[in-house]
Amino acid sequence: MVLISHRGNISGENPERENSPGYIIEVLTRGYNAEIDVRLIDGIFWLGHDAPRYQIEESFLENDKLWCHAKNFAALAKMQQNKKIHFFWNQEDNFALTSKGFIWTYKSKEICPVSVLVKPEVLGITDKKKLPDCYGICSDFVANFNEI
Repeated sequence: MVLISHRGNISGENPERENSPGYIIEVLTRGYNAEIDVRLIDGIFWLGHDAPRYQIEESFLENDKLWCHAKNFAALAKMQQNKKIHFFWNQEDNFALTSKGFIWTYKSKEICPVSVLVKPEVLGITDKKKLPDCYGICSDFVANFNEI
């Protein structure tokens, strides 16, 4: 099972560091994947959930362990042109299809072997033994599921 840190968080929310390149690199080094929020503004890529905070190069996104959440249409369109970037678009949908064919699943109990269950704690799943059969999970508390 793939463990995906939500914005770099592994043991709870950390708004001061979320989506910062250094924070993301730290969790990747620890063996986790990471979901990051990506915008493209005036041809420049930025990380940040509610606003662009950290300017990055496109090459930063070319990492198999990153799940790039397009936060604006420009980012979605640009990332779609680069086959080395794994990306998806989702606002509040229960499901989104990623560019690599995974089903990003939020607030839904419908899961399959190619699903990534986002924030299982929202569904009351905090015990790793109660996780459904899925490809992976994405959570601010992903360290709790580390010994799967």
